[in-house]
Amino acid sequence: MNAAKKSIVILMADDDEEDRMLTKEALEQSRLVNDLRFVEDGQELLDYLRGKGQYSDSSKAPRPGLILLDLNMPRKDGREALKELKSDPNLKQIPVVVLTTSQADEDILKTYNLGVNSFITKPVSFEKLVETMTVLTKYWFEIVELPTNG
Repeated sequence: MNAAKKSIVILMADDDEEDRMLTKEALEQSRLVNDLRFVEDGQELLDYLRGKGQYSDSSKAPRPGLILLDLNMPRKDGREALKELKSDPNLKQIPVVVLTTSQADEDILKTYNLGVNSFITKPVSFEKLVETMTVLTKYWFEIVELPTNG
């Protein structure tokens, strides 16, 4: 693994605090050394990515190399945020992995049509979540080549 891959920021958009903390713990158990940041809904995700409001200081809100996106959130849900993100020429190349409780075929099809890179249904047990995060980190940080920032 090269140094650039080690420094990739992961941005997780999820309104459920418990899910955020479980994912953080699962990533730590999978020995991920990347910087993990959180936003709580789709509007906050877009504000972060566009450097608006509390995210105007790019040193405190670095551009992510990977986004973990929940679908069911308040204000702007993951589907709406994904549509905006993937239609923005400055943001569309950031890989997005949907990580949600939804198993609906409609959500899977719609998110892939909007440009999501992967769709994962959240595992119900912590053990399975750790396993999922281990595979996810191996794939995104050891196997694939991610675009450089910008």
